[in-house]
Amino acid sequence: MLRFSANLSMLFSELPLLQRFQAAKQAGFAAVEIQFPYQLSAESIRQALRTHDLKLVLFNVDADDLLQGGEGLAAVPEKQAYFKTAVARARDYAEVLRPDCINVLPGRCLNAGRMTEYRQTLGENLLYAADVFAELGLTTVFEAINSHDMPGFMVDGSAKMLSIWHELNHPKLRLQYDIYHMSRMGEDCMAFLAEHVDKIGHIQFADCPGRGRPGSGGLDFASLFDAIAALPYEGWVGAEYIPGPVTAEGLAWMKTPSASEAAAL
Repeated sequence: MLRFSANLSMLFSELPLLQRFQAAKQAGFAAVEIQFPYQLSAESIRQALRTHDLKLVLFNVDADDLLQGGEGLAAVPEKQAYFKTAVARARDYAEVLRPDCINVLPGRCLNAGRMTEYRQTLGENLLYAADVFAELGLTTVFEAINSHDMPGFMVDGSAKMLSIWHELNHPKLRLQYDIYHMSRMGEDCMAFLAEHVDKIGHIQFADCPGRGRPGSGGLDFASLFDAIAALPYEGWVGAEYIPGPVTAEGLAWMKTPSASEAAAL
């Protein structure tokens, strides 16, 4: 069964963040996720979730300067103390908000000669985060981001994600699989999901190219959603796309019959 969550860092961005919870509920979502919730207090988020009967399923550990073109936080050897501080802050939020998963963004290595060192640091930090969040019963995830939108990202494809996952072999570490990013890299998302669903902690999507709502690009979301629904996947499927000026006007995909439903009509 498909369970959609609204990524409030992208959807309903025409509203202040605290107002997006109500908008998501009114649009029919039962759950939300936030990339970086730290502009709000954990208590204010908890109150918004309670008021609108929503579940928070995911948020990220702070990524420092990653979104501004920097290397980020999780793989930089000189930033390991800062990473542990960021994990502690995320743990404080998680104790209050109780998400299913917490995401760690691997980041960039801007000096190719240090890639081995950065890769080792990333592994150490992922294990550290997984241990900390496991104390709360939570799953740590990490994701690949396409190298077109984010040049130099260390983990830009499924094979790299799998290699790290197998190497670290932590019982509370899973993959965050983003259909948009992997489609942008030319990968067969349905084939990967079918083969590796047991390793996936969270799924996100946007259409490709453009990272817009389903139906704005070239992906067959009726078939994709059918494929996910048929998998033994119990997690949430996060809508993390760039909406139009009014998010609610672009949610027809939530009400469109899947491929199998349409065939039965």
